[in-house]
Amino acid sequence: MSLTVDALIRGPMTEFEEKLRQQHEASMHKELEALLATANKAEAEVSRKDFDGFKNLFHRFLQVKGPSVDWAKIKRPPEESVQPYDRIKAKGLPESITSCLNKLVVVKLNGGLGTSMGCKGPKSLISVRNENTFLDLTVQQIEHLNKTFNADVPLVLMNSFNTDEDTKKILQKYTHHRVKIHTFNQSRYPRINKESLLPIAKSMGVNGENTEAWYPPGHGDIYASFCNSGVLDKLLAEGREYIFVSNIDNLGATVDLFILHHLMSQPADKRCEFVMEVTDKTRADVKGGTLIQYEDHLRLLEIAQVPKAHVDEFKSVTKFKIFNTNNLWISLPAIKRLQENNSMDLEIIVNPKTLDGGLNVIQLETAVGAAIKSFKNAMGVNVPRSRFLPVKTSSDLLLVMSNLYSLDAGSLTMSKKREFPTTPHVKLGSSFTKVQDFLTRFENIPDMLELDHLTVSGDVTFGKNVSLKGTVIIIANHGDRIDIPAGAMLENKIVSGNLRILDH
Repeated sequence: MSLTVDALIRGPMTEFEEKLRQQHEASMHKELEALLATANKAEAEVSRKDFDGFKNLFHRFLQVKGPSVDWAKIKRPPEESVQPYDRIKAKGLPESITSCLNKLVVVKLNGGLGTSMGCKGPKSLISVRNENTFLDLTVQQIEHLNKTFNADVPLVLMNSFNTDEDTKKILQKYTHHRVKIHTFNQSRYPRINKESLLPIAKSMGVNGENTEAWYPPGHGDIYASFCNSGVLDKLLAEGREYIFVSNIDNLGATVDLFILHHLMSQPADKRCEFVMEVTDKTRADVKGGTLIQYEDHLRLLEIAQVPKAHVDEFKSVTKFKIFNTNNLWISLPAIKRLQENNSMDLEIIVNPKTLDGGLNVIQLETAVGAAIKSFKNAMGVNVPRSRFLPVKTSSDLLLVMSNLYSLDAGSLTMSKKREFPTTPHVKLGSSFTKVQDFLTRFENIPDMLELDHLTVSGDVTFGKNVSLKGTVIIIANHGDRIDIPAGAMLENKIVSGNLRILDH
């Protein structure tokens, strides 16, 4: 009999279940030792550290008794714990911000592949604007900061085993830029067979039959792998105090001098060790994690932790008004302290996957923001929406490539010519999913300054200098093709089937 996830949820363990749990754990440890025996000495040393973290996660996973939150105990965060950005900005900046910047490190989460956008290799190497990749824009932003303020802000990339090699090859092109770049690798954990609760890997290799056997365990792994890598100690020795962490595909996540000054100007005993940038939810963000007050702590609540009966309530824009942008400011000495005391308690996210061959596996993951409850004087800052500009899909890519944004020193800002600050709602169909297909469908990117909503479905192409305004819906039926002619101006139009253009 296997100890199923359902059995774990029912309540206190019976003696039988407890024995079964111990047995699963012993079998897992034995399998991990067998895997380590297939590695060379240097690899085994790194992997042993990874496996220590994995064993801890697996142990906790087997002890889980259902949802990690009691819904009745959830409260809205108190007013003072989530500050409006304007209040922080109102403090202004000191004469010289350079000394603050010299205590800062920018960390980008760079573990993801571009597969969801049809690209091979690291997502950070996809061109997003004027031939610049996510990584190019990041380097340009930090270099501009260092030159403007005569500062020395380093960039740290957290790679995964999927992105490390390709990223390191590219880094050579930045050797003459005014940015020191460090990298470290996040852990590599074994995927678990859902039935046997054992690893599916046959050896420590990542190729051949083992290609699907490993995964990077979510960005919550940053704390352990940052410490294990030695990069954290190196930065502390340089006198660095805070890291600004964000996803590399969030083009709005630039260094904010007002938040930095706010952190640095606190009295030493009231130092805020963790700031989470949150922003107001729109209907597009209903799945984003939110900040709650739980047993006297601020806590991140992710949709995966919500009991099924309450998912609609979680998604409501009225009860939970803000969501986590994953732009975080975290104290370096505090990370060191919490890691050494082993007192970082991150909720486990169980991520079920079905592999290409049909095998059901589970991945145990954690989220970087979940650590907020372990840090002293943690707070949220409700930032403008412009600080959250993720590029997850080709629809997002269309927005950032368009004239809605202007590019200056690696930073994208909304064009002054746009009359309202919200971005248009864009939904491109499956013919646009892959970046290469997307690029062949636009001779150039349409003028979107006055666009509110765009839906495109089917085999559609756009000629040069097309302009889209208001609400535009273009639907090519199966087997039909629609070519929007060069110079066309579509305002509040529905274009369907065989290129009939109707007023909307």
